[in-house]
Amino acid sequence: MSKVSVIGAGSWGTALAIVLNDNGHDVTVWSIMEDEIESLKKNRENVSKLPGVHIDEKVHFTADLKEAMEDKELLVLAVPSIFTRSTCKSMKENLKDGQLIVTVAKGIEEDTNLTLAEIIKEELPKAEVAVLCGPSHAEEVGRRIPTTVVAGSKKKATAEFVQSLFMNENFRVYTSPDVLGMEIGSSLKNVIALAAGMADGLGYGDNTKAALITRGIAEIGRLAVAMGAKVETLSGLTGIGDLIVTCASVHSRNRKAGYLIGQGKTMKEAMDEVQMVVEGVYSAKSAKQLGEKYNVTMPLVEMVNRVLFEDFPAKEAVRELMLRDKRIENSELSWDE
Repeated sequence: MSKVSVIGAGSWGTALAIVLNDNGHDVTVWSIMEDEIESLKKNRENVSKLPGVHIDEKVHFTADLKEAMEDKELLVLAVPSIFTRSTCKSMKENLKDGQLIVTVAKGIEEDTNLTLAEIIKEELPKAEVAVLCGPSHAEEVGRRIPTTVVAGSKKKATAEFVQSLFMNENFRVYTSPDVLGMEIGSSLKNVIALAAGMADGLGYGDNTKAALITRGIAEIGRLAVAMGAKVETLSGLTGIGDLIVTCASVHSRNRKAGYLIGQGKTMKEAMDEVQMVVEGVYSAKSAKQLGEKYNVTMPLVEMVNRVLFEDFPAKEAVRELMLRDKRIENSELSWDE
C-alpha cells in the first residue's frame, strides 16, 4: 500500500482516486474549494462532475494542501492545465526533495508554450516528474470500464512505479520514456477535437471525421518529431488513440465545444455551455506558435485558431481546407517513376 494524494477534485482526479483506492492505496483528494470538499465528504460522490459514481468511504478529502502533501509517495497533479503553474507555486512550501509528481492533465501553457511537465520542473525543480495520459474519459474510468493509458518518465524505474500503482484489471498501464511525445500528442489532440466537433455541428459525416483525425495526427506528428519526440509515440495510445476518443466521444468537452461553435455559437458561448475547462481552446494558440517556431505546416491548427479567435465561420474554414493546393499525402514516400 502506498500513500497517494490527488491534487485536484475534478472528474479526472475523482476517477483516478477511485482507481488508486481500488488498488488498496491510502488515497487523499485535495481541492482548493472547501465547499467542494464538504460536498464530497457528505455525498461520497462528485455530484457536479462525475454524477452517479460512488466514492469509497476510505478515500479521504481535504482542503488543506499541507495535509494533502505530507508523507506521500506520490502526488497526482489533476488540476486543469491552466492552473498547473499556480498550483505548483502553492505546493512549493511543503514539497520534499525528490517528491514524485505525476501530471495527468493535458495542455500547453498559452504564454510560454511549455508542456505541463516542463512547468512543474520549472516551478518545483526538486521534484521528480512523470506523466500519465491516454484515451481515458473520467466518466468511463470512474465506472471501471476497461481503459488503457501510458505512464511516462525519463527514468524507467519511475515509469514502472507509476504503472504498478495504477494498473489493475480495468485500468491497464503501459510505460514510455518519450514524455515530450506523450504530452504533445495528448495536448494537441484537444485542438483537433474542436475541429471534429465543428464538423459535427455543421452536419458533416463520418468521411469528414476520418479526414480530420488522420490529417490531424499527421500535423501533431510532424510537430512532435520536429520538437524531438519519437514518431512511434504518436502512433500509440497517447497519439492516435487519444485523438480518436476525443474526436468521437460524447464525453469529450472539446468535441462538444466545437459542436456548439459549428452550430453558430461563439467560443465564449460554447465554453460557458460546456461548464468545464475546454483545454483545446487554451492549447490552440500555443500549437500554432509552436508550428511557426519549428517551421511545421499545420493547416488544421491554423484554421481552428481563426475560428476561435478571429470569428472566422467554421463552414468557410472547411471550404478553405478542402481547396488547399494539391499535395502528396506522405512526403516520405517516393515514386518508382
